[in-house]
Amino acid sequence: MILSFTASADDQGPGSSKGGKAVDEAPAGVKLTTLLPSKISVDNGTKKTAITATVKNEGTKDSGKIQLVVAGFDGLTVKSVQGCSQIPEKSLPKGSNSAFSCAIDNLAAGKSKSYAVDATYDLSKTGKICLPVQSGDGKKTYWQQGPVPFGTTNPSPNAPATPLLLGTDNKPVAPGGSELPKTGVGRDVLPLGAAGASLIAAGAAGLWWSSRRPSGQQLRG
Repeated sequence: MILSFTASADDQGPGSSKGGKAVDEAPAGVKLTTLLPSKISVDNGTKKTAITATVKNEGTKDSGKIQLVVAGFDGLTVKSVQGCSQIPEKSLPKGSNSAFSCAIDNLAAGKSKSYAVDATYDLSKTGKICLPVQSGDGKKTYWQQGPVPFGTTNPSPNAPATPLLLGTDNKPVAPGGSELPKTGVGRDVLPLGAAGASLIAAGAAGLWWSSRRPSGQQLRG
């Protein structure tokens, strides 16, 4: 179900790969990246917002089967992603409050695919979003954008909506909110629980989002 909301995704500015990095090596000729809007707007009454998440193949060869995961953290909660499957609560990435998995059969060279993301943002908190792009079986993470923040240093609780910028730590509107802990996780690539992995590929239960190393990786700033 796609939620209705006042905030619009129409004026989100140019897409940005800010906070993104390559992780596992992609197949030869394949270069996968993601884009998030440079700005979003949160309805101060409903807390609803809209985000466009885009995955691109900037390489010279088709990608084959891949998947995009959209995960929310702290004040930013992903409510739905058009055409994607919700990951069960018990199998969410560590630190995430919500996540969806989007299966892509193939992304041709030079092409992109965009997804409409419905979300809410509690402006009394900080909030982040994360977009990992993985192999179809979930064994490799070719690219991960985030967890990257949306936020504002100039809250406007009395206005109809609050504009937020990508890559900006949110200054919460609640008194003392600036003392809230920052969002994020202590891993470079987010781990996925068994049930969530089963949404991605049969037999892939319990896999780390990046299985290249036997243990968790530390976040690289």
